[in-house]
Amino acid sequence: MRRRLPPLNSLKAFEAAARYCSFSDAADELCVSHSAISHQVKLLEKHLNIELFVRKPHSVSLSAAGKQLYPYLRDGFNGLSEGVERVLAPQAPSVLTVRLYNTFAIRWLIPNLTKFQRDYPEIQVRLSTSLTDVDFDHDDVDVCIRSGKTDDPGVHYDRLFGGESFPVCSPAYLEKNPNLKQPSDLLRHTIIQVTSCPDDWFNWLSLNNISDASFDSSLEFDSYDLALTTAAQGLGVAMTIDTYAKTELETGVLIEPFPDFRKPYPLDWYLASRRDRHETTKIQLFRQWMLEEAKAFQ
Repeated sequence: MRRRLPPLNSLKAFEAAARYCSFSDAADELCVSHSAISHQVKLLEKHLNIELFVRKPHSVSLSAAGKQLYPYLRDGFNGLSEGVERVLAPQAPSVLTVRLYNTFAIRWLIPNLTKFQRDYPEIQVRLSTSLTDVDFDHDDVDVCIRSGKTDDPGVHYDRLFGGESFPVCSPAYLEKNPNLKQPSDLLRHTIIQVTSCPDDWFNWLSLNNISDASFDSSLEFDSYDLALTTAAQGLGVAMTIDTYAKTELETGVLIEPFPDFRKPYPLDWYLASRRDRHETTKIQLFRQWMLEEAKAFQ
C-alpha cells in the first residue's frame, strides 16, 4: 500500500510547533528561523487543505484538526527516536530525561545517582529541574518525579514514599532563642517560607491546633533548598519534610526544636511516565532502581 504522506519537514515542523504551542520555540529546537516554521506549517495546511493552528496576534493554539493530528505525529516521532536509539545502543548511551523539582534533585536524587550510573553505564541521565510539573504532551521528558495528583489516565504512576513535615533551625539559633519551647512560640520568631508551597506552615500549625497564625517576621525563598540553607545559617526557622533534611539532621547542622510534633506530609512522591512509553527499557530500568532506592529510604 502506497503511503500518502505530506513532506517530512512540514510534519516535523508542525509536531514541534504543536508540542510547544509556539513557532519560536519550535524554531529554536530545530535550529531554523521562525518564518521557516511558519512556512512549513502553511505548506502542510495547504497539502491537507485544513487549518491546523488558530493564529492570534501574539500566540498560536491548535485547531480541532491540529489536536487530532498531533498525537499521531508525536507518537510517530517518539517511535522513530526510540528506534534510532536502539540501533545506536552499542555505540552511544541511551539518554533518559528526568523532570523533577530542584530541591529533590539536589537533596535526594543526585546523592544516590552514582549507584544507578554504576549499574547502568549505557544510560545517560539528563536532569531537567522545574517548579512546575511535566506536561507529557508537550515536554520532551521520559519520566517525572513529583508529588501531588495522580489523575491523568495517560500517565503511569508509581508511588515512591510519603513523608513527614516539621520545623528545623540551627543549633545556634535555638541557643540564642531559648524561649522556643512549643509550636505557638513560633509566632514570635522569624519564619522561613517557600513561596511555591505557601500552605506548608499553616497546615503544620493547624494540625498542631494553632489556627489563624500570623508571624511577626518572615523570609521567603522559591525552593526548600534555599530555605534550609538559610535556616542552617541561623537566620530563622524553616519548614521541611524528611525527604529533604535527612543529611543536615544526621550531621547536626539542623535540629528539630519540636521532635514530638512531626505531622504527615499531605502529598506522596511518585515516579510518572507516559503510559504508552512505560515499557521502554530505559524507563523500566530507572523505575526498578527508583523503587528499590525509595524502599531503602523509607
